[in-house]
Amino acid sequence: MHMGIHADKKLVIFVQFFAFLFIDPLFSGVMDYKFINTEYLDSVSGGDSDVIREIVTMFREQVVEFHNEMKSFLEQKNYLSLGMLAHKAKSSVAIMGMSDLATILKTLELQAKEGKEREKYQSYIDRFRNDTAEAIKELDDLVTNRLKKS
Repeated sequence: MHMGIHADKKLVIFVQFFAFLFIDPLFSGVMDYKFINTEYLDSVSGGDSDVIREIVTMFREQVVEFHNEMKSFLEQKNYLSLGMLAHKAKSSVAIMGMSDLATILKTLELQAKEGKEREKYQSYIDRFRNDTAEAIKELDDLVTNRLKKS
């Protein structure tokens, strides 16, 4: 029963989100986003513009730090730390609705903790850097176009 209530709440948030897309012309650009999904961001922020701005700022700072640490751990061949960092980074990208990247980071996490398929780690890190850079552009657009009236 508890899961049903949670699913109903998610459906309501989903419907409200898409209704808002069609009603508010300032929000219509979100449909073009390829890297982020704002549904979860909206639900955790309660639609509070200041909270969204704070989450976006934290994300921007975290992904730069994560990328630098990933490169460093890879260079040091510290695969266990790389795997643990991938786990942390996975949570950050999941909040932004980046499920494909979260899946890649889960793969990196599991492989790195085991020291397996090391030849793939660099491509995972590159994908993290590229996707998060694109996500930051989209988040900047979201903050500029959606939140300016708050």
